[in-house]
Amino acid sequence: MDRIQWHDLPAATRAAVEHHTGPVEKAETAPHGVMSRLACTVDTRVGRTFVKGTHHDDPQGWVYRHEAQVTREAPRAPQVLWEVDADGWLLFGYEYIAGRYPDLAPGSEDLARLARTLTAVSMAPWPEMSRKRPLHTRWAGFLPEEVPTGLQGRGLAHTDMSPHNMLVTPAGELILLDWALACPAPAWADSALTVPRLISAGHTPEQAESIARQVPAYRAADAVALTTFARTVRAAWEDWERTRPLPHRAALTAAARAWASYREKEPPRQVAEAEA
Repeated sequence: MDRIQWHDLPAATRAAVEHHTGPVEKAETAPHGVMSRLACTVDTRVGRTFVKGTHHDDPQGWVYRHEAQVTREAPRAPQVLWEVDADGWLLFGYEYIAGRYPDLAPGSEDLARLARTLTAVSMAPWPEMSRKRPLHTRWAGFLPEEVPTGLQGRGLAHTDMSPHNMLVTPAGELILLDWALACPAPAWADSALTVPRLISAGHTPEQAESIARQVPAYRAADAVALTTFARTVRAAWEDWERTRPLPHRAALTAAARAWASYREKEPPRQVAEAEA
């Protein structure tokens, strides 16, 4: 999606934002992400705010409201500061998080931070006031017709575990950004979705799973459900690589294949560890 710059917004929209932030002295468009029509950091005398949004009549406008609603309930997430609907634009202000993208390579100190964040998120229930299709429904075309009970959880799941959706703060906490794709899912779903990301960052499937098993919800998950989930991720990402190719998808699809193959070859040990 083509981004609009802060100074291209209508004057009345900018004024409505500045009612909350104070006069904007500088605005910098976000370098990552593809969904938001506007995504920028604004600087004022009192600090920085991250602003994102779209046209008021955008059919995807509900996504921004959903994201703000979920973010308010999510652990390890930025604070939602305000909402503006002015002169044809729907915008949300988020706490600006100073930090860096995590290093997910083997041996990185950020892996322990990641495990702590995944543990915190795995303990959060889905905010039932927010209506969203659960993950097993979103991926119905890639799952068995009889969806296993273990894949039908109601935990709060972020579901987009790209390192570009993570920031490590100066205090050493790993924060998750961009909750637009959040939905109800098993408590271990985000940990499972992180496994291919870790493989893509250089881990073997066994090493990636050892990090995921630092999260109690993943460690306690049914081994058969995890293997079904790995196959589902592989099928979904292979389909998206064919139908919606992007530069980063080939490597992630290869990682998903490696994870699914590992789980298919190692069921006895996985079951034994889950039951230990």
